[in-house]
Amino acid sequence: MATGEKLNELLQLLQLEQIEENIFRAQHPAGRRGRLYGGQIMAQALMAGGRTVSDSLNVHSLHGYFLRPGDPKVPAVIRVERARDGRSFATRRILVTQRGEAIFNMDASFQIVESGLDHQVEMPAMQPPPEDKIPPALYDEPFVAWRHEFRRLQSQTPQPPEQFVWFKPTGVVPDDPLTCACLLVFESDNVLIGTARLPHRGNFQREHMQVASLDHAMWFHRPIELNQWLLYAIDSPSASHARGLARGNIFSENGQLLASTVQEGLIRVRELQSDATR
Repeated sequence: MATGEKLNELLQLLQLEQIEENIFRAQHPAGRRGRLYGGQIMAQALMAGGRTVSDSLNVHSLHGYFLRPGDPKVPAVIRVERARDGRSFATRRILVTQRGEAIFNMDASFQIVESGLDHQVEMPAMQPPPEDKIPPALYDEPFVAWRHEFRRLQSQTPQPPEQFVWFKPTGVVPDDPLTCACLLVFESDNVLIGTARLPHRGNFQREHMQVASLDHAMWFHRPIELNQWLLYAIDSPSASHARGLARGNIFSENGQLLASTVQEGLIRVRELQSDATR
């Protein structure tokens, strides 16, 4: 597969069809099987919400819930409710449906650019991977992702509940703020909940587990420049009651904190639980 082909497909999927005012239709990747990737649905929902606000406002936070698995064979209908339009902030409620049933909902908030207090946590002292060491197969997705200490993470022994992932797009990304935010949302769902399973490596077989994202929250702190390496620093403070919690910070290559995430996911060991759906 040519470098950037999947990224170009994703950019096309973000070009939503507008059916009516506040109603959009979203398509899915060709050849996708099983359930839809949650990051895709979140990105498309945010794009729909962002298209109903002024260009002077940028998304600063979102909170979403995954309600049902998405079907890649059925286009999704996205409805946007204009909950509030103020002088500095706008809020949108977004509902994604298939076959008349809700599969995802999101509240997103947008803000004009303002100055104010400024501080952040420090980025971990890590360097992007040498590009000549990256296997070509990693470029077959919209983003190439490189796990720090990936050999250790492959071990089927208990690991600390943290991981660090460098990622960047496999092609050039437009500098449109909304598009960049949607792409970052897409990739932010990629490795979060898996971090909650790391302390339990070797105690289960992945094929005997039911794993699914339950909710996802994200905050955007600074302007997003995606045409560079970004570091995703993730940890999991807790897993219990068939759920795991993970949180992450996304840094630019020069150390700016661009965004933060929190996600809870279902982690059900089917050998110990009934196979009932959540």
